[in-house]
Amino acid sequence: MGGELALDAAWLLAAFLVLAILAAAGIAVRRFLLERGGGTVECGLRQGSGSWRLGLASYQREELCWFGIFGLSMRPHEVFPRRDLTVVSRRLPTDAEAATLGPGMIVVECKLGEDSSHFGPPAPGGAPGPGGTVELALGEAALTGLLAWLEAAPPGST
Repeated sequence: MGGELALDAAWLLAAFLVLAILAAAGIAVRRFLLERGGGTVECGLRQGSGSWRLGLASYQREELCWFGIFGLSMRPHEVFPRRDLTVVSRRLPTDAEAATLGPGMIVVECKLGEDSSHFGPPAPGGAPGPGGTVELALGEAALTGLLAWLEAAPPGST
């Protein structure tokens, strides 16, 4: 009886390890697919007074797409139109934020345009509406890229 119990526990552990490896491989493949087009950086996101969420930001022609780090969906969790995104301020993270975000990050507060038709009123989860703010946490090089991307809007896009 003890041998059967040990064998069952071994099979259960093996199944758990296989599932964990498959989940990690799925997340890695998703990240590879998101990064292959270029213009993708690690980026934390905080909306309103919520908590920080880790993820990836991808610069598209007219919008900044934000993807949560964990998940299998290839669709962005948040989309910020370039014309409606303005950097208001920047600061170093607090000690508590640095523990969540990792070393070398800079927090930028961004205002969303007043006339944005993309965003509705704040959602129950705290998503910002028109005129709201979001905070992005980026490395120094990624912040330089964000500022350059915002300033380099194609002609006629504003």
